[in-house]
Amino acid sequence: MDELEIKIKLDMLADCQAQKDALNLVKQELIDSILTPEIKAKITEVEAEFSGKSQAADENAERLQAEVKKAILEAGSSVKSKYLNAIYMKGRITWDAKTLDGYAVGHPEILFMRKEGDPSVSIRKV
Repeated sequence: MDELEIKIKLDMLADCQAQKDALNLVKQELIDSILTPEIKAKITEVEAEFSGKSQAADENAERLQAEVKKAILEAGSSVKSKYLNAIYMKGRITWDAKTLDGYAVGHPEILFMRKEGDPSVSIRKV
């Protein structure tokens, strides 16, 4: 597939995404049209009531998560509970690929240790 064909497919994909967004807008407009001002006010009250509770729960969860992470790092091993698993992972070892590639020019015997992963594609909005 050449670059022009890829651009055409990307434009088609963008159109599909735009159609989905448009459908969601129409859906929300229909939902909003059946809600009376009284119901909308009640929904706002309920959201206000729960926003503080939700924020407190989020803060508590963040605190507990930080405590668990710290304890796991100190223990150096994973712990599994009934619902969650805190997995300990050793630090990754990384190498300066640019410098090593330069070194390999004069020392090609190290190239057998080089591994290159498969390429990947990420589609992002412009």
